[in-house]
Amino acid sequence: MSEIGTSIIQFIVEEQRAHPNSTGSLTGLMSDIVSSCKKIAHLVNRSGIIGLGGAAESENVQGEVQKKLDIITNDVMVEHLNWTGHLAAMASEEIEEVIQIPEQYPKGKYLITFDPLDGSSNIDVNISVGTIFSILRCPEGVDNPTVEDFMQKGTEQVCAGFCVYGPTTMLILTTGNGVNGFTLDRDVGEFILTHPKMTIPEDTAEFAINMSNQRFWEQPVQRYIEECVQGVEGSRDKDFNMRWNASMVAEVYRILTRGGIFMYPIDSKIAKQGGKLRLMYEANPMSFIVEQAGGLSSTGHQRIMEVQPTGVHQRVPVILGSKNEVERVVSYHKS
Repeated sequence: MSEIGTSIIQFIVEEQRAHPNSTGSLTGLMSDIVSSCKKIAHLVNRSGIIGLGGAAESENVQGEVQKKLDIITNDVMVEHLNWTGHLAAMASEEIEEVIQIPEQYPKGKYLITFDPLDGSSNIDVNISVGTIFSILRCPEGVDNPTVEDFMQKGTEQVCAGFCVYGPTTMLILTTGNGVNGFTLDRDVGEFILTHPKMTIPEDTAEFAINMSNQRFWEQPVQRYIEECVQGVEGSRDKDFNMRWNASMVAEVYRILTRGGIFMYPIDSKIAKQGGKLRLMYEANPMSFIVEQAGGLSSTGHQRIMEVQPTGVHQRVPVILGSKNEVERVVSYHKS
């Protein structure tokens, strides 16, 4: 077992050695992702100085106005990952079509989906943002992956993680054997293991939700939030604190360190699009991480990682975090 202070590359290599039949390809891919996150951390940290703040004159595939850093960080991910021979194809939240590996480069056996800069609307107000990624196996015999090859349930993920660019830069990682957190030591340019075997407390007194959408929520969510707001005077017999950063990476990191529940539920305003958050780029990787840390993740009606994808940019409702609170919200949906 790796000890605090171990570099992320050593950690990944030691994980590989625990599987004698491993080819080392996943280790190489993870090293590429780490390199990408270091570059993005540098750009985010210097964005105000080098003029990368503000909106770009473009929209992404979902029709949302892009920030300059959305475009630049997407390019960073693609340029760091497309030539190394570990991937068969990529899919980005910022790009409509599957990103193919250029013909001049070798292809690997993995697929990756990523949100290059989650919470980018927070860049100009200096709130934490991040990168989210999910790794899948490319189906056997597929040389030129299409969207259909990405249509794998969250339970099929090989690895998932996110990097949060805040007061410190941290990378959170799971390969299905628990969750570990690494802090970027800028003096040596390495991610160092600082938070081994992260676990989410089963109980919590914190909830995170965008209260401005309250009038659009379904009754089960209205009921749950009303109970939280009533505090000791209500049926829960305890006071709750509310948090909302509008940055999923920041919300989930807080839940990993001290518990809580994060919700972006379905509401009447977004019902036709299926939800707010993207299944492949946000909900599945974060659900994998949360479940590996002892929490739960649900749409309210179904375990998120058991949702069958129907499109690479599909959206779903998200309710995740401390086990007992998520179970309570799910029970309200059932009743």
